[in-house]
Amino acid sequence: MTQNTSTIAITVSHLKKTYGNVQAVDDVSFAVNEGEIFGLLGPNGAGKTTTVECITGLRHPDGGTISVLGLDPQVNGDALHPVVGVQLQFSTFPDKLKVSEILDMYQSFYQNLANPEELANALGFNEKLGSYYKTLSGGQKQRVSVALALIGQPKIAVLDEMTTSLDPQARLDIWELIEKIRDRGTTVILVTHYMEEAERLCDRVALIDNGRIVALDTPSGLIEKTTGGKQVRFTPSKPFAD
Repeated sequence: MTQNTSTIAITVSHLKKTYGNVQAVDDVSFAVNEGEIFGLLGPNGAGKTTTVECITGLRHPDGGTISVLGLDPQVNGDALHPVVGVQLQFSTFPDKLKVSEILDMYQSFYQNLANPEELANALGFNEKLGSYYKTLSGGQKQRVSVALALIGQPKIAVLDEMTTSLDPQARLDIWELIEKIRDRGTTVILVTHYMEEAERLCDRVALIDNGRIVALDTPSGLIEKTTGGKQVRFTPSKPFAD
């Protein structure tokens, strides 16, 4: 993995968000470097989605400050929308829209466009371009959602549980695509509860639990901090790749 630490793309400082009596995000602070994949890892309900919704301007924080490419998402949303792509944890579209029509609609929002057919091919739903949205499986809808987040070739991509409902091969295909867009300079915030996904993709990971960051390090650094307990050693019958 490569990491560009010369410029900060996103700064979150003392972020707080409350729903009724529930403190969903409690004094969260971190910075994301340009060109890195930054992971938010934790169990369901930990505050990951609320954090990225505040970053993208979809929710108004109760406290703290956020800077995205030097702009406040609550004040400068119009300037950020063309350069930030978002794949939400849950999204839906009218049943009788065709997949190609959804892609065409999202293309109209941006000037710097990715090739929709190449995205569809990379994400494995190119044979569904002429199909109605209502006929797609849950995994196919998830792939379309990821494509829509990337169709404007954003400077920042926020991907929330992007491989939920996907089979293992589809998950690997999306991992490869995310690595390619990072290599082109896109900054990625990846929300996940899959440790293997964070270990494969992320340059750094913030572990969130009960609305607070309990650890922040590289995946290998987090693993080193948890050394101990039991280890299993074995001798394989023949060599195999890492």
